[in-house]
Amino acid sequence: MIITSSVATWKDSGSSSNYPLCVMALYHSKLRASSLKMEPFTVSYDQRSEFLKLSYLHSFQHSNVKVRHSLNPRITRTRLHEPHALVISNEHPQNADFPRNYSRKEKKPFPIPIVELRRAARERLKKSKGQPKGRVPPPKKGLIVQSLLPLAYDVFNARITLINNLRKLLKVVPVHACGWCDEIHVGLEGHPFKSCKGKRATLRNGLHQWTNAAIEDVLVPVEAYHLYDRLGKRITHEERFSILQIPAVMELCIQAGVHIPEYPTKRRRKPIIRIGKREFADADESDLPEPLLEVPLKPLLTEISISEAVAPANEEEKTLLAEETLRAWEKMRKGAKRLMQMYRVRACGYCPEVHVGPSGHKAQNCGAHKHQQRNGQHGWQSAVLDDLIPPRYVWHVPDVVGLPLRRELRNFYGQAPAVVEICFQAGAAVPDQYKSTMRLDIGIPSSVKEAEMAV
Repeated sequence: MIITSSVATWKDSGSSSNYPLCVMALYHSKLRASSLKMEPFTVSYDQRSEFLKLSYLHSFQHSNVKVRHSLNPRITRTRLHEPHALVISNEHPQNADFPRNYSRKEKKPFPIPIVELRRAARERLKKSKGQPKGRVPPPKKGLIVQSLLPLAYDVFNARITLINNLRKLLKVVPVHACGWCDEIHVGLEGHPFKSCKGKRATLRNGLHQWTNAAIEDVLVPVEAYHLYDRLGKRITHEERFSILQIPAVMELCIQAGVHIPEYPTKRRRKPIIRIGKREFADADESDLPEPLLEVPLKPLLTEISISEAVAPANEEEKTLLAEETLRAWEKMRKGAKRLMQMYRVRACGYCPEVHVGPSGHKAQNCGAHKHQQRNGQHGWQSAVLDDLIPPRYVWHVPDVVGLPLRRELRNFYGQAPAVVEICFQAGAAVPDQYKSTMRLDIGIPSSVKEAEMAV
């Protein structure tokens, strides 16, 4: 019998030893206790053994593991002693590490290493010699992508729906925020972990001082300059106060084609004419008919105030509201990620500044570590989704009405974005991509003595 995995290898030289399937269950339980990743592995077994009794696989019923076995129903006497494969695969990891918190004294890494970017640029240069120029995407020609226009409206409305629903859920789900740092917690009371890094944290031994949280604590406000022409000249340092700043997701949707009368944007109907690397001229549109009054493709939603938000009346309504909120969160993130593949977004590697456009602005307002050496200029690089929509992670509470979190068992608790944790405590089901960081398949010891026994 052979059990192979990237985590551990167990091999028995015996050819036809029959081991009960509870050994596999014990092996799986040890993985749950030791917080290891469950990778796909193959079990070779004899059909006469107890592995044919798949009822022993009850230990896998609460995990993300799928069991597949290749068993031929037509068994001849000559094939009776040939082994058959029982394949156990795991689509989502059982336990994943939390996102790393980068120090303020170091620069965030590039999404793609600079060495690979240079290597890819050299390869493109070699292939382009003697070949006609490749196709330029519409945003670089000053046009919008018509196929992504409905998606931009969906992302805009999903953001408004998320904000309105969170204001309703905050009236029934308790959310606490520390008065000295930016950490929050979702639960009946704040967690007891000594992780405060705010002012005078040493006098409080790192303990938090919890207060009621607001919507800005759950959804981190990320703003960007609104550009009338995304291909125009870069914003200078003297213009930093004269240009309006709006939420970065809203600016991305506007550049993708969403029409909002309050934020006018230049729409070209013909591609620009390139003169040089950084110089261009607008094409003559006099032969085209007069542009019609721009009308929104879809009706746009509007935000509601805290006083207008009505809390759900019962548990069923609260669960439906939580599921709708979680769908809006996923819709906004997936749609924004797709828009970022076509419309470039820049992020500073030293501070949380974000700019929606082909190149970052020139405002010297970076106050990160050693900004004097850079004269306050930002270190622009390609942005990722978490730069545009940062998920604020909170500790996952396994049982809201049960015992509170214990300081000694901190390594066994998971984390999740605040929006996901709020929706989970309101009754929504957790998507599979968040189960690994929330550690839903990890057994939590009942005492400190039991935690010390975990390998």
